[in-house]
Amino acid sequence: MESDLDKKYYKIQQVAEILGIPATTLRYWESQFTILKPKRTSGGSRLYTPSDIEKIKMIYYLVKERGFKLDKAQEIIKHNHSGVSKHYEAIDRLRAIRNQLSQLLIAIDSCRR
Repeated sequence: MESDLDKKYYKIQQVAEILGIPATTLRYWESQFTILKPKRTSGGSRLYTPSDIEKIKMIYYLVKERGFKLDKAQEIIKHNHSGVSKHYEAIDRLRAIRNQLSQLLIAIDSCRR
């Protein structure tokens, strides 16, 4: 998942591509999670902010990676939003570090040849 979000708004298809989640899943999660409220254009298109994308990543973590059902994930977010957010951010940072270390190992290995 991409971590550097430099635009102010993203359309639903862009968010789906960034996160590797179908747009239908994003629309469904929007109906299930009260924290997820993207802005809408006058034509009804969804516009997601980087903050919305971070919330989606947190939902993804709870539902897809931790295996919680939607109602349980909603409850966890409702009662401990900051705790879940901090936990997810720590895991996301660790993944980025692991990715960097893997890239360094590949670079070192290619220098040895």
